[in-house]
Amino acid sequence: MDIRVGQGYDVHSLGEGLRLVLGGIEVPHTKGCIAHSDGDVAIHAICDALLGALALGDIGKLFPDNDPTLKGIDSKILLRKVCQEVTDRGYSISNVDCTIAMQRPKLRPYIDTMREVLAEQMGITADRVSMKATTTERLGFEGREEGVSAMAVVLICKE
Repeated sequence: MDIRVGQGYDVHSLGEGLRLVLGGIEVPHTKGCIAHSDGDVAIHAICDALLGALALGDIGKLFPDNDPTLKGIDSKILLRKVCQEVTDRGYSISNVDCTIAMQRPKLRPYIDTMREVLAEQMGITADRVSMKATTTERLGFEGREEGVSAMAVVLICKE
């Protein structure tokens, strides 16, 4: 069995009056991500982890932020394309673990929905998707509510 691990990280600045999209869903908040796409840091971190496990580079290599066709794109579309790269190479996703860091809003009420949405996009069951949220105790750019970050780890397997 061929087993590979990948890790990913993404960060975006927050701006007033923008949509906040995390884990494939819109989260009510006064601020949203400043980004070329919808700015979903969780999905971007997961994409980077999957691409890393395949040694294919990062999300910016596959989906450059200067490509006008990607302006405002729903990150779930990017995730599905990355998952297709995984299956095209004969791998399957064993599990995904992602942590989002931001001070506000509290994300716990949205975690289960994120898990379901992400699992559906990746073609796996929700029990294979772990989503967590943390504050940074008001430290750093996340704690000052200037931005949001996400980290992800994935395990992919080929029989």
